Amino acid sequence: MSSTSSILKHLHEEYTEPIRDPLWHNISLSPPLMRIIGAAPFQKLSRIRQLGAAYLVYPGATHTRFSHSLGVLHLARRIMIAILPHATGLDLTLEGVKAFLCAALLHDLGHFPFVHSLKELPLKEHESLTAEILTRDPLDSLLRSELGVEPALVAAIVDRRLPERGRSRELSFFRNILSGVLDPDKLDYLNRDAYFCGVPYGVQDTDFVISRMRPHPTDGIAVDAQGLTAVEHVLFAKYLMYRNVYWHKTVRIATAMIKKAVYLSLRSGALRPDDLYGLDDTEFFERLAAVRHPGSALARRVADRDLFKQIHEEPFRAEDPLHARLLDLDERTRVEEAIARRLSARLSQPIPAENVIIDIPEPVAFEVSIPVVTSRGSVGTAETDSVFSAPVVEGFTRSLRKLRVIGPQRALAAVADPQTLLVEG
Repeated sequence: MSSTSSILKHLHEEYTEPIRDPLWHNISLSPPLMRIIGAAPFQKLSRIRQLGAAYLVYPGATHTRFSHSLGVLHLARRIMIAILPHATGLDLTLEGVKAFLCAALLHDLGHFPFVHSLKELPLKEHESLTAEILTRDPLDSLLRSELGVEPALVAAIVDRRLPERGRSRELSFFRNILSGVLDPDKLDYLNRDAYFCGVPYGVQDTDFVISRMRPHPTDGIAVDAQGLTAVEHVLFAKYLMYRNVYWHKTVRIATAMIKKAVYLSLRSGALRPDDLYGLDDTEFFERLAAVRHPGSALARRVADRDLFKQIHEEPFRAEDPLHARLLDLDERTRVEEAIARRLSARLSQPIPAENVIIDIPEPVAFEVSIPVVTSRGSVGTAETDSVFSAPVVEGFTRSLRKLRVIGPQRALAAVADPQTLLVEG
């Protein structure tokens, strides 16, 4: 039996354990993978919300990284089944495919609450934390004994910064499938987040998307000419989800309050980075509540939905010297403190410095480059008739990033001219 045939036999015959899922209906796991998800590090994902504070706006958005991870495995398996018959000359191994599917299932093990909103802080990347968890017990022993795969290979698929140590071609192939334009992670979270938020924006025709996929030796995934519409749909869906869900004004206010609570606690030494790693949602809020720093109270306010108000909003402009200066968190804090002093003077009552927050969303990438298989061979997206040119994608990003000044309700009465708020600060 050829390698491809044995891999397809494994994918079709050994995934015999169904788990009901509201989005994909039945997600099938192999008995060894059922034992993997029973491990404590994976079970903790059931206590971490996928969308952080989005439930404050969309009450249904309480789905977890546990269910998302199962969904990513489901789509990764479907993708492999779809592309393997076309994967001539790639020399994929059964162990490599098993490692890839484990990476898809376990890619979020290093997540702790609000991690995506804390990227500017001096914290480890969640991929690095995932790799650390994969290469120590219980996962290290389970991956070896239950699936016969090297934990280091699974970790290297998740964390691109790890050395390749052989298998470079196969490893690169699986890395590009797990993280790319049409990766199983994105296809699950866009559909799942839209489903639980009750919005139509992220919904994809996943059956069609996967049917148009083809393996590509250097990029992992390509699409045929008909599949170009799937790429465009994913790009626009991601834009709409950021606009309406991920960066909704109230969600941004809540996450900005959380971020400042963590930032001030870390800067004062009241909190160490290691204090955050491995926490679930409840433990996260309990840990911040125990911090002896005035800024930590911001987290309690979010938990109680006692949120600040928007005082000012303007488009973020990277070319603006003031905006560029505010990307430095220490400089941003100095400006926040100056604004708090001025507002306090106007109100004749103190507004604590930690209660004025400047929120600047992190850069977001709208990946559009994917090989398209045409009658002329494989071409880049830029060589097709897609409307999503580089300037269009740049326009998406610019339209989404808003600089906001946030503070208590009473601060609104002290803002004489919102347009001069930052300049005066």
